[in-house]
Amino acid sequence: MKSTLLALSVSLALPLGSHAAVSDEWPAIVEQARGQTVYFNAWGGESNTNNTIRWAAGQVEERYGIDLVHVKLGDTAEAVSRVVAEKQGGNTSEGAVDLIWINGENFATLKEAGLLFGPWVGQLPNFSLTDPEKNPAVTTDFTVPVEGMEAPWGKAQVVFYYDKSLTDNPPGSMPELLEWAQENPGEFSYPKPPQYLGTTFLKQALIELTGDGDALYGPVAEADFEAVTAPLWNFLDQLHPHLWRSARNFPDNGPALRRLMGDGELSLAFSFWPAEVPAAIANNELPPTVESYVLDGGTIGNVSFLAIPFNAQHKSAAKVVANFLLSPEAQAYAQHPDNWGFLTVLSMDQLDAEQKALFEALPSPKGGVTPAELQQVVEEPHASWVEALETAWLERYSGN
Repeated sequence: MKSTLLALSVSLALPLGSHAAVSDEWPAIVEQARGQTVYFNAWGGESNTNNTIRWAAGQVEERYGIDLVHVKLGDTAEAVSRVVAEKQGGNTSEGAVDLIWINGENFATLKEAGLLFGPWVGQLPNFSLTDPEKNPAVTTDFTVPVEGMEAPWGKAQVVFYYDKSLTDNPPGSMPELLEWAQENPGEFSYPKPPQYLGTTFLKQALIELTGDGDALYGPVAEADFEAVTAPLWNFLDQLHPHLWRSARNFPDNGPALRRLMGDGELSLAFSFWPAEVPAAIANNELPPTVESYVLDGGTIGNVSFLAIPFNAQHKSAAKVVANFLLSPEAQAYAQHPDNWGFLTVLSMDQLDAEQKALFEALPSPKGGVTPAELQQVVEEPHASWVEALETAWLERYSGN
Protein backbone atom coordinates (compact mmCIF):
# COMPACT_ATOMS: atom_id res chain seq x y z
CA MET A 1 0.00 0.00 0.00
CA LYS A 2 2.82 2.39 0.87
CA SER A 3 4.49 1.94 -2.51
CA THR A 4 1.15 2.63 -4.24
CA LEU A 5 0.71 5.87 -2.27
CA LEU A 6 4.27 6.89 -3.07
CA ALA A 7 3.75 6.36 -6.79
CA LEU A 8 0.52 8.32 -6.68
CA SER A 9 2.15 11.16 -4.76
CA VAL A 10 4.99 11.42 -7.27
CA SER A 11 2.60 11.48 -10.24
CA LEU A 12 0.58 14.30 -8.65
CA ALA A 13 3.75 16.24 -7.92
CA LEU A 14 4.23 16.66 -11.67
CA PRO A 15 1.95 18.86 -13.76
CA LEU A 16 -0.44 17.21 -16.17
CA GLY A 17 1.34 16.21 -19.35
CA SER A 18 4.75 17.26 -18.01
CA HIS A 19 7.93 15.61 -19.18
CA ALA A 20 10.02 17.26 -16.43
CA ALA A 21 12.51 14.93 -14.80
CA VAL A 22 11.99 14.07 -11.14
CA SER A 23 15.13 14.50 -9.06
CA ASP A 24 16.29 11.37 -7.29
CA GLU A 25 15.27 12.71 -3.89
CA TRP A 26 11.83 14.02 -4.88
CA PRO A 27 9.81 10.81 -4.22
CA ALA A 28 11.25 10.62 -0.69
CA ILE A 29 10.48 14.33 -0.13
CA VAL A 30 6.85 13.81 -1.17
CA GLU A 31 6.48 10.78 1.10
CA GLN A 32 8.10 12.53 4.06
CA ALA A 33 5.74 15.51 3.58
CA ARG A 34 2.62 13.43 4.07
CA GLY A 35 0.95 14.26 7.37
CA GLN A 36 2.97 17.42 7.97
CA THR A 37 1.54 20.87 8.69
CA VAL A 38 2.89 23.89 6.78
CA TYR A 39 2.51 27.26 8.48
CA PHE A 40 2.42 29.54 5.45
CA ASN A 41 3.07 33.14 6.47
CA ALA A 42 1.53 35.33 3.79
CA TRP A 43 -0.13 38.71 3.50
CA GLY A 44 -3.79 38.41 4.42
CA GLY A 45 -5.14 41.81 3.48
CA GLU A 46 -7.14 40.90 0.38
CA SER A 47 -10.02 38.44 0.11
CA ASN A 48 -9.01 37.15 -3.35
CA THR A 49 -5.54 36.34 -2.06
CA ASN A 50 -6.93 34.54 0.97
CA ASN A 51 -9.45 32.60 -1.13
CA THR A 52 -6.74 31.41 -3.52
CA ILE A 53 -4.56 30.21 -0.65
CA ARG A 54 -7.61 28.48 0.83
CA TRP A 55 -8.17 26.68 -2.48
CA ALA A 56 -4.51 25.62 -2.58
CA ALA A 57 -4.80 24.33 0.99
CA GLY A 58 -7.65 22.07 -0.05
CA GLN A 59 -5.66 20.78 -3.01
CA VAL A 60 -2.50 19.90 -1.10
CA GLU A 61 -4.50 18.24 1.65
CA GLU A 62 -6.33 16.05 -0.87
CA ARG A 63 -3.28 15.22 -2.97
CA TYR A 64 -0.47 15.01 -0.43
CA GLY A 65 -2.06 14.85 3.02
CA ILE A 66 -0.52 18.22 3.94
CA ASP A 67 -2.31 20.62 6.27
CA LEU A 68 -1.60 24.11 4.88
CA VAL A 69 -2.32 26.82 7.48
CA HIS A 70 -2.42 30.41 6.24
CA VAL A 71 -0.86 32.66 8.90
CA LYS A 72 -2.24 36.00 7.77
CA LEU A 73 0.20 38.89 7.94
CA GLY A 74 -0.36 42.60 7.79
CA ASP A 75 3.24 42.97 6.65
CA THR A 76 5.84 40.38 5.66
CA ALA A 77 8.24 42.01 8.11
CA GLU A 78 6.22 40.35 10.88
CA ALA A 79 7.40 36.91 9.76
CA VAL A 80 10.94 38.17 9.22
CA SER A 81 11.03 39.52 12.78
CA ARG A 82 9.74 36.20 14.09
CA VAL A 83 12.52 34.25 12.38
CA VAL A 84 15.15 36.73 13.60
CA ALA A 85 13.83 36.49 17.16
CA GLU A 86 13.89 32.68 17.06
CA LYS A 87 17.51 32.72 15.92
CA GLN A 88 18.43 35.10 18.72
CA GLY A 89 16.61 32.83 21.17
CA GLY A 90 18.55 29.76 20.07
CA ASN A 91 15.65 28.08 18.24
CA THR A 92 17.43 26.37 15.36
CA SER A 93 15.04 23.52 14.54
CA GLU A 94 11.52 24.23 15.77
CA GLY A 95 10.61 27.45 14.00
CA ALA A 96 7.02 28.65 13.81
CA VAL A 97 7.34 29.63 10.13
CA ASP A 98 7.56 26.94 7.45
CA LEU A 99 7.00 28.99 4.31
CA ILE A 100 6.99 32.76 3.66
CA TRP A 101 5.58 34.76 0.78
CA ILE A 102 8.49 37.13 0.34
CA ASN A 103 10.58 39.30 -1.94
CA GLY A 104 12.68 42.43 -2.01
CA GLU A 105 14.21 43.83 1.14
CA ASN A 106 12.68 41.10 3.34
CA PHE A 107 14.42 38.40 1.33
CA ALA A 108 17.67 40.36 1.32
CA THR A 109 17.51 40.76 5.11
CA LEU A 110 17.04 37.04 5.77
CA LYS A 111 19.60 35.99 3.18
CA GLU A 112 22.28 38.35 4.47
CA ALA A 113 21.68 37.12 8.02
CA GLY A 114 21.94 33.46 6.98
CA LEU A 115 18.38 32.74 8.10
CA LEU A 116 17.13 30.94 5.00
CA PHE A 117 17.17 27.23 4.23
CA GLY A 118 18.71 26.21 0.96
CA PRO A 119 19.47 25.89 -1.81
CA TRP A 120 16.36 23.78 -2.42
CA VAL A 121 14.49 25.19 -5.42
CA GLY A 122 16.35 23.01 -7.92
CA GLN A 123 14.68 19.97 -6.35
CA LEU A 124 11.20 21.09 -7.48
CA PRO A 125 10.07 19.28 -10.64
CA ASN A 126 7.95 22.26 -11.72
CA PHE A 127 10.72 24.83 -11.40
CA SER A 128 12.01 23.91 -14.85
CA LEU A 129 8.72 25.19 -16.30
CA THR A 130 9.83 28.73 -15.46
CA ASP A 131 12.74 28.34 -17.92
CA PRO A 132 15.16 29.82 -15.36
CA GLU A 133 18.15 29.88 -17.71
CA LYS A 134 16.32 32.32 -20.00
CA ASN A 135 14.25 34.09 -17.35
CA PRO A 136 16.45 36.06 -14.90
CA ALA A 137 13.35 37.40 -13.14
CA VAL A 138 12.95 34.04 -11.36
CA THR A 139 16.58 33.84 -10.24
CA THR A 140 17.10 37.41 -8.96
CA ASP A 141 15.02 39.32 -6.43
CA PHE A 142 15.30 43.14 -6.56
CA THR A 143 18.72 42.51 -8.24
CA VAL A 144 19.82 40.15 -5.41
CA PRO A 145 20.69 36.62 -6.64
CA VAL A 146 18.25 34.04 -5.29
CA GLU A 147 20.77 31.19 -5.34
CA GLY A 148 18.09 28.52 -4.92
CA MET A 149 16.80 29.89 -1.61
CA GLU A 150 13.33 30.91 -2.77
CA ALA A 151 10.92 29.62 -5.40
CA PRO A 152 9.03 31.98 -7.73
CA TRP A 153 5.29 32.00 -7.23
CA GLY A 154 3.70 34.76 -9.24
CA LYS A 155 4.27 38.07 -10.97
CA ALA A 156 2.71 41.45 -10.39
CA GLN A 157 2.95 44.78 -12.18
CA VAL A 158 1.78 48.27 -11.39
CA VAL A 159 -1.28 49.43 -13.32
CA PHE A 160 -3.02 52.78 -13.01
CA TYR A 161 -6.79 53.07 -13.27
CA TYR A 162 -9.20 55.93 -13.76
CA ASP A 163 -12.92 56.62 -13.91
CA LYS A 164 -13.85 57.74 -17.43
CA SER A 165 -16.98 59.45 -16.10
CA LEU A 166 -14.83 61.74 -13.94
CA THR A 167 -11.73 62.32 -16.05
CA ASP A 168 -10.91 61.71 -19.69
CA ASN A 169 -7.19 62.51 -19.80
CA PRO A 170 -5.32 60.16 -17.43
CA PRO A 171 -1.61 60.95 -17.10
CA GLY A 172 0.94 58.78 -18.87
CA SER A 173 4.00 59.78 -16.83
CA MET A 174 4.97 61.29 -13.49
CA PRO A 175 5.39 64.84 -14.88
CA GLU A 176 1.96 64.49 -16.46
CA LEU A 177 0.59 63.20 -13.14
CA LEU A 178 1.72 66.39 -11.44
CA GLU A 179 -0.02 68.51 -14.08
CA TRP A 180 -3.13 66.33 -13.86
CA ALA A 181 -3.27 66.61 -10.06
CA GLN A 182 -2.97 70.39 -10.25
CA GLU A 183 -5.94 70.43 -12.61
CA ASN A 184 -7.91 67.84 -10.59
CA PRO A 185 -7.12 68.62 -6.92
CA GLY A 186 -8.03 65.99 -4.35
CA GLU A 187 -8.69 63.23 -6.90
CA PHE A 188 -5.48 61.20 -6.50
CA SER A 189 -3.50 59.78 -3.59
CA TYR A 190 -1.15 56.94 -2.68
CA PRO A 191 -0.81 54.74 0.43
CA LYS A 192 1.50 55.98 3.15
CA PRO A 193 4.95 54.35 3.11
CA PRO A 194 6.19 51.94 4.40
CA GLN A 195 3.04 50.21 3.10
CA TYR A 196 4.44 48.39 0.05
CA LEU A 197 2.14 50.00 -2.53
CA GLY A 198 3.05 53.47 -1.27
CA THR A 199 6.75 52.62 -1.39
CA THR A 200 6.27 51.30 -4.91
CA PHE A 201 4.86 54.68 -5.94
CA LEU A 202 8.03 56.33 -4.62
CA LYS A 203 10.18 53.92 -6.63
CA GLN A 204 8.12 54.37 -9.80
CA ALA A 205 8.43 58.16 -9.53
CA LEU A 206 12.14 58.01 -8.68
CA ILE A 207 12.97 55.77 -11.63
CA GLU A 208 11.26 58.21 -13.99
CA LEU A 209 12.54 61.43 -12.49
CA THR A 210 16.12 60.84 -11.36
CA GLY A 211 19.00 61.74 -13.59
CA ASP A 212 21.05 58.81 -12.29
CA GLY A 213 18.91 55.74 -12.84
CA ASP A 214 21.87 53.35 -12.93
CA ALA A 215 22.57 54.08 -9.26
CA LEU A 216 19.22 52.54 -8.31
CA TYR A 217 20.38 49.09 -9.38
CA GLY A 218 23.30 48.93 -6.99
CA PRO A 219 23.44 49.15 -3.17
CA VAL A 220 22.16 52.47 -1.88
CA ALA A 221 25.32 52.85 0.23
CA GLU A 222 27.33 53.19 -2.97
CA ALA A 223 25.21 56.08 -4.29
CA ASP A 224 24.87 59.75 -3.50
CA PHE A 225 21.40 59.34 -1.98
CA GLU A 226 20.63 63.03 -1.68
CA ALA A 227 21.58 63.80 -5.27
CA VAL A 228 19.82 60.78 -6.75
CA THR A 229 16.56 61.36 -4.85
CA ALA A 230 16.39 65.17 -4.99
CA PRO A 231 14.07 65.14 -8.06
CA LEU A 232 11.68 62.80 -6.21
CA TRP A 233 11.30 65.07 -3.20
CA ASN A 234 10.87 68.12 -5.43
CA PHE A 235 8.11 66.25 -7.30
CA LEU A 236 6.34 65.19 -4.08
CA ASP A 237 6.63 68.65 -2.55
CA GLN A 238 4.71 69.99 -5.55
CA LEU A 239 2.28 67.06 -5.73
CA HIS A 240 1.16 66.77 -2.10
CA PRO A 241 -0.88 69.97 -1.85
CA HIS A 242 -3.07 68.63 -4.67
CA LEU A 243 -3.63 65.13 -3.28
CA TRP A 244 -6.72 63.80 -1.52
CA ARG A 245 -7.12 65.72 1.75
CA SER A 246 -4.10 67.79 0.68
CA ALA A 247 -1.85 64.92 1.87
CA ARG A 248 -2.85 65.51 5.50
CA ASN A 249 -3.97 61.87 5.41
CA PHE A 250 -3.05 58.96 3.18
CA PRO A 251 -4.97 55.74 2.43
CA ASP A 252 -3.81 52.75 4.48
CA ASN A 253 -3.31 50.34 1.59
CA GLY A 254 -4.46 49.27 -1.86
CA PRO A 255 -7.96 48.17 -0.80
CA ALA A 256 -8.48 51.54 0.91
CA LEU A 257 -7.39 53.28 -2.27
CA ARG A 258 -9.87 51.17 -4.24
CA ARG A 259 -12.68 52.03 -1.85
CA LEU A 260 -12.01 55.75 -2.34
CA MET A 261 -12.30 55.18 -6.09
CA GLY A 262 -15.51 53.23 -5.60
CA ASP A 263 -16.97 56.03 -3.48
CA GLY A 264 -16.12 58.61 -6.14
CA GLU A 265 -13.66 60.50 -3.93
CA LEU A 266 -10.82 59.72 -6.33
CA SER A 267 -10.86 59.54 -10.11
CA LEU A 268 -7.33 58.11 -10.48
CA ALA A 269 -5.54 55.37 -8.53
CA PHE A 270 -3.14 52.47 -9.04
CA SER A 271 -2.63 48.84 -8.06
CA PHE A 272 0.05 46.16 -8.13
CA TRP A 273 -2.47 43.59 -9.36
CA PRO A 274 -3.53 43.91 -13.03
CA ALA A 275 -6.71 41.93 -12.38
CA GLU A 276 -7.80 44.03 -9.40
CA VAL A 277 -9.88 46.45 -11.44
CA PRO A 278 -11.80 43.84 -13.49
CA ALA A 279 -12.50 41.84 -10.33
CA ALA A 280 -13.68 44.94 -8.49
CA ILE A 281 -15.97 45.90 -11.37
CA ALA A 282 -17.42 42.39 -11.42
CA ASN A 283 -18.00 42.58 -7.65
CA ASN A 284 -19.60 46.05 -7.92
CA GLU A 285 -16.78 47.59 -5.89
CA LEU A 286 -15.89 49.86 -8.80
CA PRO A 287 -18.21 51.32 -11.46
CA PRO A 288 -18.08 49.95 -15.03
CA THR A 289 -16.65 53.29 -16.17
CA VAL A 290 -13.26 52.46 -14.63
CA GLU A 291 -10.40 51.46 -16.96
CA SER A 292 -6.83 50.40 -16.15
CA TYR A 293 -3.68 51.19 -18.12
CA VAL A 294 0.12 51.20 -17.97
CA LEU A 295 2.21 54.37 -18.03
CA ASP A 296 3.82 55.26 -21.35
CA GLY A 297 7.31 54.23 -20.26
CA GLY A 298 6.13 51.07 -18.51
CA THR A 299 5.65 50.32 -14.82
CA ILE A 300 7.42 48.43 -12.07
CA GLY A 301 6.90 44.70 -12.07
CA ASN A 302 8.36 42.01 -9.86
CA VAL A 303 8.19 38.36 -8.94
CA SER A 304 6.84 37.10 -5.63
CA PHE A 305 8.73 34.21 -4.10
CA LEU A 306 8.35 31.51 -1.46
CA ALA A 307 11.17 30.98 1.04
CA ILE A 308 11.78 28.43 3.79
CA PRO A 309 13.42 29.70 7.00
CA PHE A 310 16.57 27.96 8.23
CA ASN A 311 14.75 26.50 11.25
CA ALA A 312 11.44 25.50 9.64
CA GLN A 313 10.04 22.31 11.15
CA HIS A 314 8.37 21.00 8.01
CA LYS A 315 10.77 21.63 5.15
CA SER A 316 9.68 18.66 3.02
CA ALA A 317 6.03 19.68 3.08
CA ALA A 318 6.98 23.30 2.37
CA LYS A 319 8.81 22.13 -0.78
CA VAL A 320 5.80 20.11 -1.92
CA VAL A 321 3.50 23.09 -1.41
CA ALA A 322 5.86 25.34 -3.36
CA ASN A 323 6.03 22.80 -6.18
CA PHE A 324 2.23 22.57 -6.32
CA LEU A 325 1.93 26.35 -6.48
CA LEU A 326 4.26 26.22 -9.51
CA SER A 327 2.09 23.69 -11.33
CA PRO A 328 0.23 24.90 -14.45
CA GLU A 329 -3.07 24.08 -12.74
CA ALA A 330 -2.33 26.26 -9.71
CA GLN A 331 -0.75 29.01 -11.78
CA ALA A 332 -3.75 29.20 -14.11
CA TYR A 333 -6.14 29.17 -11.17
CA ALA A 334 -4.31 32.08 -9.53
CA GLN A 335 -4.17 34.04 -12.79
CA HIS A 336 -7.92 33.76 -13.40
CA PRO A 337 -9.34 37.25 -12.75
CA ASP A 338 -12.23 35.81 -10.77
CA ASN A 339 -9.77 34.20 -8.36
CA TRP A 340 -6.80 36.52 -7.95
CA GLY A 341 -5.22 37.68 -11.20
CA PHE A 342 -1.67 36.84 -10.07
CA LEU A 343 0.37 36.64 -13.30
CA THR A 344 2.08 33.32 -13.98
CA VAL A 345 5.84 32.84 -13.68
CA LEU A 346 5.74 29.88 -16.07
CA SER A 347 7.18 30.06 -19.57
CA MET A 348 4.58 29.13 -22.18
CA ASP A 349 7.41 27.65 -24.27
CA GLN A 350 7.93 25.02 -21.56
CA LEU A 351 4.30 23.87 -21.50
CA ASP A 352 2.59 21.24 -23.60
CA ALA A 353 -0.66 21.90 -25.45
CA GLU A 354 -2.87 20.77 -22.58
CA GLN A 355 -1.08 23.03 -20.10
CA LYS A 356 -1.12 26.03 -22.45
CA ALA A 357 -4.86 25.57 -22.92
CA LEU A 358 -5.38 26.34 -19.22
CA PHE A 359 -4.04 29.85 -19.82
CA GLU A 360 -5.56 30.35 -23.25
CA ALA A 361 -8.99 29.76 -21.73
CA LEU A 362 -8.61 32.61 -19.23
CA PRO A 363 -11.01 35.50 -19.87
CA SER A 364 -10.10 39.12 -20.61
CA PRO A 365 -12.64 40.91 -18.42
CA LYS A 366 -13.89 44.47 -18.60
CA GLY A 367 -11.58 47.21 -17.37
CA GLY A 368 -8.36 45.20 -17.68
CA VAL A 369 -5.09 45.83 -19.47
CA THR A 370 -3.90 43.92 -22.51
CA PRO A 371 -1.02 41.40 -22.42
CA ALA A 372 0.91 43.74 -24.73
CA GLU A 373 0.71 46.55 -22.18
CA LEU A 374 2.05 44.25 -19.49
CA GLN A 375 5.20 43.63 -21.54
CA GLN A 376 6.37 47.12 -20.54
CA VAL A 377 8.02 46.07 -17.29
CA VAL A 378 10.38 48.31 -15.33
CA GLU A 379 12.84 46.45 -13.10
CA GLU A 380 12.76 46.94 -9.34
CA PRO A 381 15.69 48.88 -7.82
CA HIS A 382 18.18 47.14 -5.53
CA ALA A 383 16.49 45.98 -2.33
CA SER A 384 18.54 48.35 -0.15
CA TRP A 385 16.76 51.40 -1.62
CA VAL A 386 13.46 50.43 -0.01
CA GLU A 387 14.31 51.19 3.61
CA ALA A 388 16.31 54.27 2.65
CA LEU A 389 13.38 55.73 0.70
CA GLU A 390 10.86 54.90 3.41
CA THR A 391 13.01 56.46 6.13
CA ALA A 392 13.57 59.63 4.11
CA TRP A 393 9.87 59.90 3.26
CA LEU A 394 8.82 59.53 6.89
CA GLU A 395 11.32 62.17 7.97
CA ARG A 396 9.95 64.64 5.42
CA TYR A 397 6.23 63.94 5.47
CA SER A 398 5.13 61.87 8.47
CA GLY A 399 4.10 65.01 10.36
CA ASN A 400 1.58 65.90 7.66
